[in-house]
Amino acid sequence: MKYTNPVIQGFYPDPSICRVNEDYYLVNSTFGYLPGVPIFHSRDLINWNQIGHCLTRESQLHLTSGTGHKFTSISFTGIFAPTLRYHQGRFYMITTLVTHVESNKNFIVWAEKPEGPWSEPVYLDWDGIDPSLLFDEDGKVHITGTAKDSEPTGIYQAEIDLETGSLLSERRNIWEGTGGRFPEGPHLYRIDGKYYLLIAEGGTEYGHMVTIARSDDPYGPFESCPHNPILTQRSTDNKVQATGHADLVQAHDGSWWAVFLGIRPVGYPYHHHLGRETFLAPVAWTEDGWPIIGRGGRVDMEIDAPAFASTPQPSGETVDRDDFDSQQLGRQWNFIRSPREGSWSLEERLGWLTLYGQEVTLNEQNAPAFIGRRQRDMDCEVSVFMEFDPAQDGEEAGLTVIMNESSHYEIAVTRSNGSRKLIFRRRIGTLWKVECEVDYAHSSIRLGLKADRQQYVFTYEQPGGETVEFGRGECGYLSTEVAGGFTGVYIGMYATGNGAPCKTPARFDYFEYRSF
Repeated sequence: MKYTNPVIQGFYPDPSICRVNEDYYLVNSTFGYLPGVPIFHSRDLINWNQIGHCLTRESQLHLTSGTGHKFTSISFTGIFAPTLRYHQGRFYMITTLVTHVESNKNFIVWAEKPEGPWSEPVYLDWDGIDPSLLFDEDGKVHITGTAKDSEPTGIYQAEIDLETGSLLSERRNIWEGTGGRFPEGPHLYRIDGKYYLLIAEGGTEYGHMVTIARSDDPYGPFESCPHNPILTQRSTDNKVQATGHADLVQAHDGSWWAVFLGIRPVGYPYHHHLGRETFLAPVAWTEDGWPIIGRGGRVDMEIDAPAFASTPQPSGETVDRDDFDSQQLGRQWNFIRSPREGSWSLEERLGWLTLYGQEVTLNEQNAPAFIGRRQRDMDCEVSVFMEFDPAQDGEEAGLTVIMNESSHYEIAVTRSNGSRKLIFRRRIGTLWKVECEVDYAHSSIRLGLKADRQQYVFTYEQPGGETVEFGRGECGYLSTEVAGGFTGVYIGMYATGNGAPCKTPARFDYFEYRSF
């Protein structure tokens, strides 16, 4: 049996994995979206089901708005590169919070059950990003991460007290990598009596790679692997690119595997819009004791599945529909930053999602009334049914495809000069334009879009009417190569008063996502 990469599609970057007996758990970074850090479960490494989030409460994660930091977009801020580990009955998740108005914070949360509840954060006396933990055999806990701004480039490490977040030893530069830029994403392992230090180099772009070194001591000196890089797709025409930021796991049958991020670019020059996704590849050990990921350091889309896998991955057309009948949002949904109180409800009208538009728009580095989910497939269709009767000029609600504040398309109902309108608008960098606008007499509407590898096609259907195409937008303008950042495209529902709070709520009866 074979499996197809990526094993977790869409914007699920920086995977970190741990095993507990025959169960596998994995987390990803979430940047400016809430809830933070999804956690997945698998029994075979190829079929993953989300079981929760590590950061679900304001006391754990509050993403404020502001312009005091050079990176303020949802694509550059928030939660970076978590690491997941299990030790003596507890799961530990360590990560970095990159904020707008203050310095980065590294913290740990823990849980006795992976689905939660997770603890309050323990903030650490530790700078840099991409922190990782090793629970050593002698009882010591090592924290490993990147250089802070004032330090020479390299990977830094110290012993830490997890209860207080205080360091128990000096912070030491243990390896500078092989010379690639941005040595980051470190993980330290103890395997067969030696310490292996796995890192990413080259930047999380087309020169991305995984390198490794080893030592008899956790603080070195570290010997660089003669086979480095042990994973990279650079300078190839492979369908998978930018592979890196890996984490190793030994399966319960003794085999070794690696999870790592990668992208699926389209066109030429390359561009990708789904974000950095989670990939899986086998690990082979050389006679001289070095791990090599994939096919001699390369990874393919289709690979032989683990020997213990018995259930094939789903294939063909799938439908994911939410009728908003629950009192809680499903795990697939996210907010942009911390939602404002009163901006959304599942209880105000049972069976409907209600959004109250704020003065904030999708163009601002703030928290608009928005609830969306990742686009996980190149080819997909989305439809929503909305009731909205705007009472004052500027009120607006509809369906958006968004990469970040400066890159998004939307089809929406609004009120302008006292009349209800249906509009299609595109925002690309500093350019924006309402490309289609018609009078619309009804208070309800079915909005839709169809996506393929090249474009989005937006449609609407009025009550009792036929489906009408209303606008198109290229996927490439929402790609990382154009829009920038570390995230991927979301498809969501939104409402805004365009400078003033809405008096009228927008209500959504369902959201249907169909993949092909």
